[in-house]
Amino acid sequence: MTTPTAKIAILMATYNGADCLRAQLDSFATQTVTPALILVSDDGSRDDSRAIVQAFAEDNPALQVELLEGPRKGAAQNFLHLLQSCPPWIDYAALSDQDDVWLDDKLERGLRALQGAEAAAQRSAAPVPEPIPTPAAPPRPRLFCGRSWECDATLGNRRLSRGLRRPASFRHALVQNLAGGNTMMLDRAGLDLLQAASREVRKLVVHDWWIYQLITGVGGEILFDPVPLLLYRQHQGNLIGANRGLVAKRVRLRMLFNGRFRRWNTINIAALRGSAHRLTPENRQVLELFAEERNGPPLQRLSMLRRSGLHRQGLAGQMSLYLAALLRRF
Repeated sequence: MTTPTAKIAILMATYNGADCLRAQLDSFATQTVTPALILVSDDGSRDDSRAIVQAFAEDNPALQVELLEGPRKGAAQNFLHLLQSCPPWIDYAALSDQDDVWLDDKLERGLRALQGAEAAAQRSAAPVPEPIPTPAAPPRPRLFCGRSWECDATLGNRRLSRGLRRPASFRHALVQNLAGGNTMMLDRAGLDLLQAASREVRKLVVHDWWIYQLITGVGGEILFDPVPLLLYRQHQGNLIGANRGLVAKRVRLRMLFNGRFRRWNTINIAALRGSAHRLTPENRQVLELFAEERNGPPLQRLSMLRRSGLHRQGLAGQMSLYLAALLRRF
């Protein structure tokens, strides 16, 4: 394990996760780059989660571990609490669930990708002599994420999660999430954006979808790693998060037909409207087009998809989007 010059924080939300929590914490300790801070927000666990975090901190005195009291308003709000609590001296922040196991180079790969993108941007924006100096543009927020090994509860039966078939964009983010929040890592500009926007939102469906929507909405950059970053446990508590498989497809179809997907979009739209002043003008127009015309007659809804460019990954995903539009389920 090496200590990078950049300071990385791991932000982990916990709630009654004692069964798998120590394995996840131990995977933090074996990272090839050392995190500067492990920030844990416990949302009122009634099991031994807090004691496990404290024992891990005692067993690893070289790591800075802080345990916070969560807001007790659900997982999404607990992650917002973590984002808001991340200190200003942190350069990068990686989000973590409580029941996965990270591969040893997860932080290193995220750091390498984000720093590489920053260096490339600096080279392309090399200063050109001007008679009158102009103010520097604000840094572009960046989000690193990627694939995972989807596993059963014992980390067996591994299969690769869905990859990226089309480039990440706001037009995709409005109707489909890109990757699990357990793979996400933000640079400082992305963290600053989310800390500010988190105070403008009242309700979220899930934190990672909102993060993807906001980063793309402001014109940020998405870096997607096609190589898996972690072992992602699949069980009853996170089945909706699965990316592949017949069970996951049935769950998503059921959500579409019972109206849950439409209710989620309503919540997402309200959250984005709260931060609409941060979006690019083009993306604000796309958001309002979707918000207004999703309530129109069938032909208008279908036409809106074509005009707005909203899309999902893969043929099956795109067909399900058109079906949702036809049935007024988005």
